[in-house]
Amino acid sequence: MNDFRTEPAELREGMVAAARGVIESGWYILGREVESFEKRWAVACGVQHAIGLGNGMDAIEIALRALGIGHGDEVITSPMTAFASVLGIVRAGATPVLADIESGTGLLDIDSVARCVTARTRAVLLVHLYGQVRQMDKWLAFCKDHGLELIEDCAQAHIASWGTRVAGSFGRAGAYSFYPTKNLGAIGDAGILVTNDGDLARLASQLRNYGQSVRYHHPILGMNSRLDEMQAALLSARMAWLQEFTARRRKIAMRYRVGIRNPLVTLMDSPEEEMAHVYHLFVVLSEQRDALQAHLQSEGVQTLIHYPIPIHQQEPCLETACDPLGLGRSERHAARCLSLPCHPQMTDAETEQVVAAINCFAG
Repeated sequence: MNDFRTEPAELREGMVAAARGVIESGWYILGREVESFEKRWAVACGVQHAIGLGNGMDAIEIALRALGIGHGDEVITSPMTAFASVLGIVRAGATPVLADIESGTGLLDIDSVARCVTARTRAVLLVHLYGQVRQMDKWLAFCKDHGLELIEDCAQAHIASWGTRVAGSFGRAGAYSFYPTKNLGAIGDAGILVTNDGDLARLASQLRNYGQSVRYHHPILGMNSRLDEMQAALLSARMAWLQEFTARRRKIAMRYRVGIRNPLVTLMDSPEEEMAHVYHLFVVLSEQRDALQAHLQSEGVQTLIHYPIPIHQQEPCLETACDPLGLGRSERHAARCLSLPCHPQMTDAETEQVVAAINCFAG
């Protein structure tokens, strides 16, 4: 699914040079490298502020806390996401409420979200699942009409854009993860919060650093979630390759869309715009998912499932509030979805191997 060992030698040399620069600088926490990367990522996302953090889950928690969302407040999100999305809500002290998804995209269904709104609802955490951004005009209008904050979970949607705007720039805040397998990944854990709200950015900067405003002054209770200098330097080196790697992901995805022709395998909906999907994952659906996965493994094709257990079926979340009509589409998706290899180091021959393996699956 990923093979970092085949990344270009030039990239690896750039990372080594970046790491050496940090070591030689003698400054390892909240220094020039973090500040530089924050500015570069803010520009890439088309926002005014970016706050480097320890990971993407902390970015969700800090966004909520900076907006004053916590105990007694509800945040609506998707059951078809990484557990960190919901855990960030819980850690902020708020209550997650789960809405169902659209069958063709795996993204939150706006009608289901509407059924989940109560007097206690404060925000929608919109997960840009698999790297796709859709219908942002409708989401902005929905949140405005209902008086809700829109927070974007952009962990899989690095530089995905809808119209002229980039993921993370639509809501009050966007939360990014730079986990190694992400489209832009660190060499360890890292994350960032992006926003156009100066007050939110100021609070986020304090929250990440023990609630500290200036050294040894703590006007609020914070946490330890700082992007360190080493990861910031490595991310800056890797960021130079992000556009090229994203274009390669799109090329592989297009070959899959054109080449996969098997009635036992269903492709998910095409993006509304070419740039609106960055294919962190290329996901297909099959009623015989487990048999398909075993077949592909026998053909030398590794696959993964994102995600086999929806949030409301995870043991700590069995009592989590959800759409009164249920989460049937999420459950069906979890039983049918399969992620194919779609990383920028794949060769054309490997891509054709995947297509051929799928097309010869007979059930």
